[in-house]
Amino acid sequence: MDKFLIGQAVTSLKNPKYIIIAITAFACICMGVVDAVIQPGYMIKSTIKIVLFLMLPILYSIFNKDCKLTRLFKPDKKGIWLALCLGVGVYAVVLGAFLLFRNVFDFSALTGSLTKSTGVNKNNFIFVAVYISFANSLLEEFFFRGFAFLTLKKVSSRPVAYIASASMFAVYHIAMMIGWFDWTVVLLAMVGLFAGGVIFNFFNEKYNNIYLSWLIHMFSNFATNTIGFILFNE
Repeated sequence: MDKFLIGQAVTSLKNPKYIIIAITAFACICMGVVDAVIQPGYMIKSTIKIVLFLMLPILYSIFNKDCKLTRLFKPDKKGIWLALCLGVGVYAVVLGAFLLFRNVFDFSALTGSLTKSTGVNKNNFIFVAVYISFANSLLEEFFFRGFAFLTLKKVSSRPVAYIASASMFAVYHIAMMIGWFDWTVVLLAMVGLFAGGVIFNFFNEKYNNIYLSWLIHMFSNFATNTIGFILFNE
């Protein structure tokens, strides 16, 4: 019986579904430690994130020839206008929520926390904002939607892929939000991030690439960066 259980465990560990989930969870935990505990400068943090979110999936694809990551970048023009409209809508909702609740919740700690934990300040914020909006959003879409959803969905069930990808996308952002907002705001943001992850997954599933969710994600980052710009200049 013990040998049977050990054999089952070894077989499970070799299952691509569990490997992909484990890689995703490992990368998120590592980035959580980096964001919440180590708190290096933004350039160092970005380098670590590139290694975890880009190199680990590539390394996995080298060992698993059935994993074709290049398929994630196959263009499909269908739905781009819809994605742009949704992106503008997300921008309006996020920025509108901030303007509506800025006198209800205390956002004053945000800029100070950013400067203390990552070195981002008023002088370099524009550079960081451009990187976050374009490069970082693409990196996250590749990892969470391309690898942790589309790739995972090929070797697991649809619900597992949806829940795993959206949940880890939401949980990943907890560490970087610690100290930025009141916990009420963080919890509301987590619900929004999970819902956003589900929407992003839908677009990936419908068009079988990461471009459309990247557009929506980009506009979401435009909104948060606009908020950061406002706070840094108050």
